[in-house]
Amino acid sequence: MTASGPILHVVQHLQPGGLEVMALELARAQSARHPAKVLSLEGDMESALAAWPRLAAQRDILLFAGKRPGLDPVLPLRLARLFRQLRPACVHTHHIGPLLYAGAAARLAGVRRRIHTEHDAWHLKDPRRRKVAKLAVALAHPIMVADAPNVAEAVAEALGGPLPRTILNGVDVDRFTPGDRAAARAALGFALDMPVIGVAARLETVKGVDIAIRAHAAMRRPALLAITGGGSQEAALRQLAQACGAAERVRFLGLTDDMLHFYRALDVLCLASRAEGLPLSLLEAQASGVPVVAANVGGVAAAVCPQSGRLVAAEDVAGFAAALDAALDSPGPSPRDFVLRTGSLAASAAAYLELALG
Repeated sequence: MTASGPILHVVQHLQPGGLEVMALELARAQSARHPAKVLSLEGDMESALAAWPRLAAQRDILLFAGKRPGLDPVLPLRLARLFRQLRPACVHTHHIGPLLYAGAAARLAGVRRRIHTEHDAWHLKDPRRRKVAKLAVALAHPIMVADAPNVAEAVAEALGGPLPRTILNGVDVDRFTPGDRAAARAALGFALDMPVIGVAARLETVKGVDIAIRAHAAMRRPALLAITGGGSQEAALRQLAQACGAAERVRFLGLTDDMLHFYRALDVLCLASRAEGLPLSLLEAQASGVPVVAANVGGVAAAVCPQSGRLVAAEDVAGFAAALDAALDSPGPSPRDFVLRTGSLAASAAAYLELALG
């Protein structure tokens, strides 16, 4: 197939999440040099826009495949027909589901450039998932990329192939910048006389928001814990805050599209995940001048400024409490320069463009 169409990023769904944000941001950044679109296997435009308002700004580049629930054996054939119509310069899949369906379809349709990015590797510990991943790679035969060095090593070990290339995730450093903390706190209704610790994560068990709540309750210094995100564990997490005696100092903000003001209002960002790839929230916060305290899992270490950030063992509530106290006592230098050097969206988009266009 002669490449004349867009770079096509394929995700499982367009629900709020770091992987989905990364695909949207890559498409936006790449569009300055070559057209790019984002294809969601699941869902439809109307429901996606209703659930995630930020998609409205990019609705012109969004496509939906309408995948059926469960295994959808005819989806690769439908995607192959779509690819023959779009004539994409490259099909870039994100995570195993899109690789299995869209990667195979791209090869069937004769799309010569196929890229697959693994954004974490913890799921490959499961034998069944590992078997599916090996099948998907064999069918699609893509250029393999990982978003952090440890993810690349884990993918190579699990799948038995060569070491994938590493392209670190990046964020828009022109958008995420330091700003007026008092004004940001006023906009969010936060008190000006108490430190603010932020959590930006889906409210699901894997994100360890429960650990952050327990650590916050165990801190020496009083602080407000501001949590942005939605998920199935919200009610349980609210109950946990109540049980810890800290409900009056824990704010659940729901989904927050204005993340810039959220980060600017913080003294420190806490990410206590049980498993991760390379989280965008850490890069966004640090680009905004906010130090971070994070669980040392997955690719997190590659996203934390060594001068101002603090890494804590997963599940270590006492360790998180101590690290958060220390971060408030001695915040260290601004981590923004670290992100400018290692985590910019422009650098990430350029590296992927080189692979996509040759």
